Amino acid sequence: MQASVKPDFSRGIAFSTLPDGAMVAGTAGEDEVILIRRGDELHAVSAFCTHYHGPLSEGLLVGETLRCPLHHACFSIRTGKALRAPALDPISCWRVERTGDTVFVREKLEGSASPAQAPPRRTPRSVVIVGGGAAGLAAADTLRREGYEGPLMLVSADDSPPCDRPNLSKDFLAGTAPDEWIPLRSPEYYTQQRIELALSTRVTSVDTRAKRVVLDGGRSLEFDALLIATGADPVHLEIPGVPTVPILHLRSFADSRAIVAQAAGARRAIIIGASFIALEVAASLRTRGIDVQVVAPESVPMMRVLGSEVGRFVQALHESRGVVFHLGKTVSRVDGRRAALSDGTNLEADFMVAGVGVRPSIELAAAAGLTMDRGVAVDEYLETSAKGIFAAGDVARWPDAHSGERIRVEHWVVAERQGQVAARNILGAGERFDAVPFFWSQHYDVAINYVGHAERWDTVQIDGSVEARDCTITYQHGGRALAVATVGRDRRSLEAELALEGGKNPASS
Repeated sequence: MQASVKPDFSRGIAFSTLPDGAMVAGTAGEDEVILIRRGDELHAVSAFCTHYHGPLSEGLLVGETLRCPLHHACFSIRTGKALRAPALDPISCWRVERTGDTVFVREKLEGSASPAQAPPRRTPRSVVIVGGGAAGLAAADTLRREGYEGPLMLVSADDSPPCDRPNLSKDFLAGTAPDEWIPLRSPEYYTQQRIELALSTRVTSVDTRAKRVVLDGGRSLEFDALLIATGADPVHLEIPGVPTVPILHLRSFADSRAIVAQAAGARRAIIIGASFIALEVAASLRTRGIDVQVVAPESVPMMRVLGSEVGRFVQALHESRGVVFHLGKTVSRVDGRRAALSDGTNLEADFMVAGVGVRPSIELAAAAGLTMDRGVAVDEYLETSAKGIFAAGDVARWPDAHSGERIRVEHWVVAERQGQVAARNILGAGERFDAVPFFWSQHYDVAINYVGHAERWDTVQIDGSVEARDCTITYQHGGRALAVATVGRDRRSLEAELALEGGKNPASS
């Protein structure tokens, strides 16, 4: 069947063929664009998201914003500005002209569509960000975009610049994404934006009264505003025995490269745990042709987050690709290349990867005397108990307006969005963090999108078929929808997110 030819808007299109709210994919000369109508207003923007190249014409138009169907990035259709992570860069805009009933898309607006940036309400003398992950980089990026021009230092314990961490267990580990895709920003970016990036460096202490941090090399830094975004550390199991094969973990770029190096000459691997990260690692290693066996104490993978039916679907998906599960069991001992399981089974492997969860890295904040609450306690503005000190990402526990509870989540997009909000609040914006949590997980060619937050539920409603990879799963407690997972329904995930933002029932939206 021949593919349909997209209209070239530079040659004109009838206004009468564009219903209100229309998003039509086409071209403007050689560029792929989307023509959008809102009432009598017309906008033309890039056809693809700047994050993972998601097709924006399949997304959701909300007021003057456009949301990407893949990972819920949000853009202004008026200026192209990236309003919410995971996209950090804007999309392009084109000038639109209407003559009678004919609409033409003219030249690309090279930055001229963006209004002049208003100066920050507050200008700190200096800002220090502790943590080189999602929240830290997003905060530094936002500070500069919002007009902050003062000293800005990003301190990271990692030996690599901030990277695309979700890719480390997915495409990069599978061998389908090259090294150059992984850094979130080029080395030139930090120079151009005057961000001092200190790698392989730890902050050893924070003096909240003197507003000073001390680095592990002895250097002392004064700050007017501080963001703690230290993330989380993988849980390391204490397994008896004398292994002769490595037991690896995955958190950093170096960790992922270490697994890739082991996989290069390996035939068999054991994955300890059945978490999202663990099973994404399993999928990536199977893509490389390695025999994979998963050992985990739960009876169904990911049941605590997704429920039994979806968990069994994920298990069956992996089994169809050759993964062998040993559920309801643990690794009791490792000697040489052999792992002894709790039921007496013995497995052999060339290397092992443990993916049994993470713990928030809160020691620095606790030693500084900040209020703790199974994480760093922050208010709705992400400010800690010490004025001028904020926290974001895996360490932050905040009052969630949607669940009515104080929550802490370990999602990449949440960390980025918190970094952005914290940065704006450092500059005096007074912006509440009220985003609905979102994450995605990739298993071979199946993506699971999840919006909301449900630590517990009493009802799971499934619309569609999990086995057919076309479904919406709603998690409810006391008749209230708390979270929605989707498979094969990216736009439905966006609609559920919007409903949750408005306090509505996603099932009826």
